[in-house]
Amino acid sequence: MPSSKSISVDVDGVTYTDDVEPRLLLVQYLRERLGKTGTLIGCDTTNCGACTVHLDGVSVKSCTMFAVQADGHQVTTIEGLAQDGKLAPMQEAFHQCHALQCGFCTPGMIMQSTSLLKENPHPTETEIREGLEGNLCRCTGYQNIVAAVKSVADGVEYGDSGVSVAESLVDGNAETAGVS
Repeated sequence: MPSSKSISVDVDGVTYTDDVEPRLLLVQYLRERLGKTGTLIGCDTTNCGACTVHLDGVSVKSCTMFAVQADGHQVTTIEGLAQDGKLAPMQEAFHQCHALQCGFCTPGMIMQSTSLLKENPHPTETEIREGLEGNLCRCTGYQNIVAAVKSVADGVEYGDSGVSVAESLVDGNAETAGVS
């Protein structure tokens, strides 16, 4: 059995220090050690995107990243998008636009969609579809997912936040919308 390595990772605003085996996947660390079960295990090969999280604000697939690689970094999971018990605008948009059916792909889709809007606050429908190519959904046909992302990009406000993701990303302050 490989020797363990001490890591310190900021996950959803909380710093965790743990000893982990070097071969422990980040998705396993998040789910099994930290109880962040919103990050799902789908394919274990980066094909489906269900395990998508943000590492220092960039989307990564946690099923092919080791926990030791996250040492010293910030990880945001689907649970970390909500702030003060309120859904982030992208989470609320997925709900309001019925952008889910079985829900298995939803956490990864929301994480990738949030990242997409950080990179391109005003994407076209084609750019949204291309930006979500690494995340698979077997139920919805993607139309409502694209509509949810587009609604947030267009500044539609959902929930109680009073701030759209698009507005917060245009002024460079993602934290006001609960996005990290």
